[in-house]
Formats: sequence, structure tokens, C-alpha cells
Amino acid sequence: MSSITQLIRYIFQGGPPETGIPNRVRAEIRAREASSERLISWVQLGLVLFFSILYAIAPRAEGTAGFNFVPIALGAYFLFTVLRLVLSYRFELPQWYLLISIGVDMALLVGLIFSFHIQYDQHPSFYLKTPTLMYVFIFIGLRALRFDPRFVLTTGLVAVAGWLGLVFYAAFADMDSMRVTRNYVDYLTGNSILIGAELDKTMVILAVTIILSVALYRGRSMLFEATRDQAAAQDLRRFFAPEVAASITDAHTALEAGEGSLREAAILYADIRSFTSTSATLDPETVLAVLAEYQNLVVEVINKEGGSVDKFLGDGILATFGAVYPSETYAADALRAAEKLVACVAAEQERFTSAGWPGQLRIGTAAAAGTVTVGVIGSKTRLEFTVIGDAVNRAAKLEDANKAQNSSSLTDQPTWELALRQGYQAALLEVRPCVHVAGMRQPIDLVVLAEQ
Repeated sequence: MSSITQLIRYIFQGGPPETGIPNRVRAEIRAREASSERLISWVQLGLVLFFSILYAIAPRAEGTAGFNFVPIALGAYFLFTVLRLVLSYRFELPQWYLLISIGVDMALLVGLIFSFHIQYDQHPSFYLKTPTLMYVFIFIGLRALRFDPRFVLTTGLVAVAGWLGLVFYAAFADMDSMRVTRNYVDYLTGNSILIGAELDKTMVILAVTIILSVALYRGRSMLFEATRDQAAAQDLRRFFAPEVAASITDAHTALEAGEGSLREAAILYADIRSFTSTSATLDPETVLAVLAEYQNLVVEVINKEGGSVDKFLGDGILATFGAVYPSETYAADALRAAEKLVACVAAEQERFTSAGWPGQLRIGTAAAAGTVTVGVIGSKTRLEFTVIGDAVNRAAKLEDANKAQNSSSLTDQPTWELALRQGYQAALLEVRPCVHVAGMRQPIDLVVLAEQ
């Protein structure tokens, strides 16, 4: 019994329940539905204009004797459609108005069909053979544009009720001369009523309605999931570099730990000087405000130079150049970014002071190039997209070496020479040969990109 209740509730809800769906996802779904209603209004307007033009230029059917209701019906429907279109741009149309709209659609169609026997001065059974009934499928199909099966189902049921009303009236309008027959020839050649034929039309309308409704019930469930996944993907792009997020969301197969590839890339580290000791004297809100200003500035510079932020390491930042997507200027881009970061932070001290940072905010940067592994690490339930390799370790050690070298930005001699070959242009400040850097086995030649 509970399953039947859930099924009925599912039908009347028009798809999966919105419980547990975040408000922003529900808002996105409502926005799409409002857009669909505007589309429906435009299509309706286009249809009524098309049929009006067609009616105006087509030759008149012979045999008419009574009042012609077609121009009135088209005019009334045109005015209602324009009103509906205007209102759809003013606010989100409520469901009760949409149900009234469905009633108006069907009332106009049924009324137009009903008027034919008056216009041609025939028995009411005359209108049962009119091809105008086919327009009902246009109205049913239009409601499918909203992707809400309730409105398709409502339109189909109202159409069936309207058509059965026409059949009932035609069958019992003139009891003295009963028009019901079982002879198919009489039905086709005269004003007779073949109940089986009218039931066939009714069943076809119901079948189309039910098939469309079932398809939309399934489709609406997919719409909810797709909207939720799209919102999640957009959030993902805020936690990862856009290129990394795209490689995750656009992957043709599910990512697994251990997948990766080798790339020639450059790694950049940036770190705030004396951040731990200074932040200990500040309240958490101030620390986060300063970090936000700093990270916004750093990300902007890195992105402009063609890099991608791989991780925020507290006050530190790890960025890659040429790791996510291959680049022919990865080393040059990384050195430009390392140098610009120091200059931009020094020039934007007012931003950090306004956020609450005492004194001058200083940073250290370092860049190193080489072969790295770009891929996915982690467990079955927790994955991380990262870079691994000697260049990553060198960049980290070089950034730490800034303190011992009294510099603000460093690189090694091979990375410097590679950057020059890739188009990097800068005056050489100083080369410090055979320097022992903590954590590295062999002495290396350091190149100072920015002094302290």
C-alpha cells in the first residue's frame, strides 16, 4: 500500500521529490521551468500567427451557411497568448495560472470544433470528422517543453474530457433521429457516429499523453540529477583550477587512483613570511580576510601567466605551468609569475593593511622546471589530483632557501636557461654557484629573481 501511495505522490509531484535538494539547485530548476514557459508562449504565439496567416490566404471551404467562429477563436487565442507571454517575463507563472492556460487552450479548440456544425448547418455528428482534432497533439506536445509531466497529463486528460463531451453531445443531441451506427461505410459517407472510431481517437490521445508523461517522468528525474551535478561541477571549479576541474568532470571514464602521465612542466611555490607567528596575534576573521586578499591577488597573477593553482597550503600556494595542459613556454611563464608575485604583493600593501595585517606583508617565491607526473592519487573513497616529481621538491626547497639567501624569489640555473630559450626576458640579477640548499643532496647554482 505504501508503494502505491508513493507512486501516486510521485505522479502528482511531477517527478522525484525535491527533498534533500539544495535551495540553489531548486532555484536553478525553477529558473529553467520559467524559461520553458516563455518558450512555450513564444511557440504558441508563432503557431497562432501561422494559422492566422494560413487561414487568411487559403481558399474558403465551400458549404458554409452559418456564422464563422474561426476568426473570433484565433483572435481570442492571440490575445490570451500575448498576455501569457507578457506575464511570463514579469514573474514566474503560478501553477494555477498554467492550469487555467491549459483549460483555455482546450476550451478554444473544443469550442472551435463544436462550431463547425453550426457554421455548416449540419448535425453535431458532422464535427466529429473534422481534422482540427489533430491540433490537440500540438497542445500536448507544447506542454512537454516544460519537462513537467503533470502538465502534459493534465492537457491530455482535459483533451479527452473535451472530446468525449463532443461525442456525447453529438450522440444524444437529436434523440428522434439516432445517428449511432455500426456500419463503417455509413460512418464515412454520412453524419453517423461510429462509437468504436471515436473510442479509437480517445485511446490515441490517451496513449500519446501517457507515453509522453512517462518519458517526462524519467526525464525530469534526470533533469534533477543533471542540475545537481552541474551545480556540483561549478562548485568543483571553485576548489580546483578550471583546467583541472574540466579534466575531472569531462573524463570519459571514472578516475581511479594511480592514473597519470608524464609532463614537462614548471612548479611555483609562494609563501608568506612570518605568517604563523604574526597570525597568532590576530583574530581568525582577520587572518582569513588577509589570506583572501593575498590569494585573490596571487591567483590572478598566476592565471594571467598561464598557470594553474594546484593547492592552497595555508599561507602557501603551489602552482603548475604546463602540467594540466602541455605548454611550450612553461618555464618562462613560471619565472614571470614568480617575479611578478613579489612585485605585485609589494605594490598592494594597502589591501593587506586594510584587511588587518600589521606591518608589511612579504612573500617568497621559487620556481623549478622538469619532468613531473600529473595524475590522481589517494584511496577508493578519497582522490586528489596533483603533481609529483623532482621539480616539485626542488621548487619547495628553493622557496625555503629564500630565507637563508636573503632573497624574495629564486630558481635554479637549468630552469633559468630553459626559460630564456622559451622567450623569458629579464636582467640577470645574480647567480650564486654551488649553494648547499637544505634538503637537497648536491649543491646547485641558484639564480636570484628578486632580492629581499
